[in-house]
Amino acid sequence: MGSLPDMDHSDLNGHTTNAAHTNGNGCSADVRNDVHRRPDGSLDLTVLGMNSGTAMDGIDCALVRYRQESPTAPLHMEVLKYDEIPVPQRMKKPILKMLRETRTTPSAMSQLNVQLGQMFGDAVSEFCDKHHIDMGSIDLIGSHGQTIWLLSMPKEGETRSAFCLGEGTIIAAQTGITTVTDFRQAEQSVGRQGAPLVALIDGLLLHHPTRTRLCQNIGGIANLCLIPADRDGGVDAMVDWDCGPGNMFIDAAMRHYTNGEQEYDKDGRWAAQGTVNQAIVDDFLSNNDYINHHPPKTTGREVFGDNECHEIITACEAAGCSPYDTVATVTRITAENIVHQYRTFLPNYGIDPDSIDDIFMCGGGAHNPEIVAYLRRELPRARISSLDETGVPADAKEAVSFAQQAVEAVLGRAALVPVNSDSLTPNCISGKVAPGKKWRELMGMCVAFGNGWEGEGALPTVKEMIVDKPYIEWAP
Repeated sequence: MGSLPDMDHSDLNGHTTNAAHTNGNGCSADVRNDVHRRPDGSLDLTVLGMNSGTAMDGIDCALVRYRQESPTAPLHMEVLKYDEIPVPQRMKKPILKMLRETRTTPSAMSQLNVQLGQMFGDAVSEFCDKHHIDMGSIDLIGSHGQTIWLLSMPKEGETRSAFCLGEGTIIAAQTGITTVTDFRQAEQSVGRQGAPLVALIDGLLLHHPTRTRLCQNIGGIANLCLIPADRDGGVDAMVDWDCGPGNMFIDAAMRHYTNGEQEYDKDGRWAAQGTVNQAIVDDFLSNNDYINHHPPKTTGREVFGDNECHEIITACEAAGCSPYDTVATVTRITAENIVHQYRTFLPNYGIDPDSIDDIFMCGGGAHNPEIVAYLRRELPRARISSLDETGVPADAKEAVSFAQQAVEAVLGRAALVPVNSDSLTPNCISGKVAPGKKWRELMGMCVAFGNGWEGEGALPTVKEMIVDKPYIEWAP
């Protein structure tokens, strides 16, 4: 647990970085078996971030080391290991069926919360066994859980809420590791919508002195985060929102036409063989309330789930579309809506969509050539590339984000807040904590680190992060 080494590399933002002492891109050679206070009061934590998205295609696991000399110093991070652990079909199929039918019982939901907690706990063990990681070397887990329902924009008579299952106390008991969960509820507690939750990592990875950048995630739902150049406000002027459908419609159409044998359109092959029915695309984009709602806004399976996709499938088949044509049409809905969101709403925040310098792609849809090609045609000035360029794998971004949010939770430190949020209240309660075996040692380090802050109130929000060493092992 020695001091931070000297820095000798350059990162994407033009900052100096260092290569931490590791065995290749695996776990650091000096991984610790015990959390304890550092003599200099600095922070040094190894954190496992976990995420299962709306598509339930896998549990993303990112093991990340965070170091910070003092509360006002840059935060150093390095991804030590990343992998996807499959979601067991015994869990996936009944959950997707339940969400599609929206009928269940309190007993079933109570049991599901425990079962999902066990599933995430099992994923920790499988991840560690597969990569020969000593579970005792992990100081903290940040688990997003499985979103069951997200009511982020309630109608009259409804209450804003988020229902993410995967009981943190079960994970902590099963692994012995302090676990932070319920990040969405924590955001809603201060008046925000609870999604998107990744502006923290997007801003810290992508802000640049002179370039306007946008991170476009295409998971089950597509979301964006626009980061102005530092000279125009940088991380203090970010905007973000959920665009609408990402892969969710595409995946539903693939399951429909392959009897569940194919759960996504690999490399956009089906879409490439079809012809887009533009009239159906135009009708959907023109008449969908969410798509045309002004940000801030968030959404999920409740609005863009299988049932909604089947309405589009029915319209396509009635218009004489083949299965390939239908997949091409729902793929175009995703791609065209993303551009529609840019052109319709970014000008309200003083951003000309054609002035965007860089678009960094992440999420499963970033691997779909049909979507990426459409974005390149419509936004020829922007350089479109993978988030991998930052040194953090694009597929790992959300898991990394929850690892860092877990760090902020145990420190009681507020994360960055986009300027278009419903509330700009700093949130020092960024999740629910289930103590593990090393809880006292963990909190001892956090308290000692906090004692280095001479200002009033909470620790200062991190606005500068350095990726110590790019992670290059992962290939989807």
